[in-house]
Amino acid sequence: MKDNKILTFSMGFIVVVLAGVVLRIAKPVLFPFCLALLLYFVLAPILDVLVRLRIPKAVAIVVIVLFFFLALYLMGAMFYSSGKTFSAQLPQYGDRVNEVLEYLRGRMAAWHIKWDPTALMGALDINKIGAVLLSSLGSFLSFLSNLFLIFIFLIFMLAGRGKMKIKVDRACPKSRARTINQVMDKIDRQVQKYLAIKTIISLMSAASATLVLVLFGVEFAIVFGLLIFLLNYIPNIGSVIANFLPVLFAFFQFGSIWPALWILLFITISDNIVSKFVEPKLMGRGLGLSPLAVLFSLFFWGWLWGIPGMILAVPITAVIKIVCGNVPALRFVESLLST
Repeated sequence: MKDNKILTFSMGFIVVVLAGVVLRIAKPVLFPFCLALLLYFVLAPILDVLVRLRIPKAVAIVVIVLFFFLALYLMGAMFYSSGKTFSAQLPQYGDRVNEVLEYLRGRMAAWHIKWDPTALMGALDINKIGAVLLSSLGSFLSFLSNLFLIFIFLIFMLAGRGKMKIKVDRACPKSRARTINQVMDKIDRQVQKYLAIKTIISLMSAASATLVLVLFGVEFAIVFGLLIFLLNYIPNIGSVIANFLPVLFAFFQFGSIWPALWILLFITISDNIVSKFVEPKLMGRGLGLSPLAVLFSLFFWGWLWGIPGMILAVPITAVIKIVCGNVPALRFVESLLST
């Protein structure tokens, strides 16, 4: 028995390592596929509504995909343009950063604290940060070039919606086919609900934060709004980072702590209203992902696919948990991923 357990564990470990290597090598194809699959679950309910309104399925698919990708491309182009302007203007904020650090140095000297924050600024090259941001924006632009591949995957997924049940009915006995179709329907509904509500919640948080930034006159509010939308898919950590960045930028833009504190107050209030009141009402009982599982998924998918992988890490883990919870043989995986 011991030998069998050791052999099973060893084989499982080897399979996981090989799967990781395959996922990393096949990133150019698998990342667009995974993103298209998540988008499919978000857009499938819209397709069902249009079909129930007696709109031909082919026409409904074309309308959904064209409108969605037009909006996505325009948003990406706007983000890239704003981000490029931000990177170009970043050196101008170097003087403001120096002024703030000089003020902090004077205050610390008055309090007899031996730490020179200006030394940190000397080691930090603003121009290098701008170059890094530009290179990141270049990779983001290359991501937009993959939209065509995502577009193809998504069209085939939407076109094949509902056909799997027919194939299962043909391949399996009636009782077995009924059970399989019920499980697939349950998984489909749960994944759709999670991704659709999470997307709506992220949009609400980003819209409210962007409105606050615009009202206070913070530059590049659209860029920060998009970052808040994307990072909200990462629970706890993502929202903290997303809210901290525009506050820090506002502090250096205005050269005063009070506008930044007011912005932090309003963003925190709006974020808490959305996350503590609106999200539980819409989501109901949460998925209850383990913090350790979330952290591991962030490291794993970040290692595989970089920052885009970190953004997709939690949705992918949530989908895996939902699937495993509906398959009796895999419920132990759901238990490992639960809180």
